[in-house]
Amino acid sequence: MRPARIALIVAAALTTTACGAPDRLRNIGRAPSLSAINNPQTQPGYRPVSMPMPEPQPVSHNPNSLWRNGSRAFFRDQRAQRVGDILTIKVKITDQANVQNTTTRSRNNTEAFGAPNLFGLENAARARGIDPANLMTLNGQSGNEGRGQTQRSEQLVTNVAAVVMQILPNGNLVLEGKQEIRVNFEVRELVVAGIVRPEDIESDNTIDSAKIAQARIGYGGRGQITDVQQPRYGQQVMDVLLPW
Repeated sequence: MRPARIALIVAAALTTTACGAPDRLRNIGRAPSLSAINNPQTQPGYRPVSMPMPEPQPVSHNPNSLWRNGSRAFFRDQRAQRVGDILTIKVKITDQANVQNTTTRSRNNTEAFGAPNLFGLENAARARGIDPANLMTLNGQSGNEGRGQTQRSEQLVTNVAAVVMQILPNGNLVLEGKQEIRVNFEVRELVVAGIVRPEDIESDNTIDSAKIAQARIGYGGRGQITDVQQPRYGQQVMDVLLPW
């Protein structure tokens, strides 16, 4: 790659990454602003969930009965069941993994070949200082040893309120919740999304994160501390462009 082309790519990358520089300079000394509360369905990139669905089942009614199908309370079911309803997700992730493998293999081979009596030719071999009983000896040795170890520990325990964004044809609920907490000059973000069954929702309108299918849980932040922990824009660009 020519130096002029490399310089052009670097300049373009610096221009792109510096687009947000005026905003950052304007907000020096100020706390990060929180995002506005918007309808997630109107945000760019939102797509309704499409999953394989069984055939719809006809709705059954109980004539002359005060009890409603699917209710856990005599008068009304307080659990989330419609688009826009809110329920609490109890996020509890305490994963630990410890895997260790050891493999050892060795092999030794020895082969000897001799001809003490070979139609009288052994006498000529002795005359040349060759022992006919030990004409050829082959030795072989091989060994292999491998070790592998993996250790992982993750823990996240918190609660977050989510909104029912969509009801699938089989009655499952599509949830999405986002929580932002600002502490001094750092904003912590927690995002939870997935699909749940109405039957898994507890009577107090809560559900464990382990019962969420296609779960997407993100926990991170933005602010001064996060900026310090990451390499600068120029270093990131050079890490992408430089081959060494």
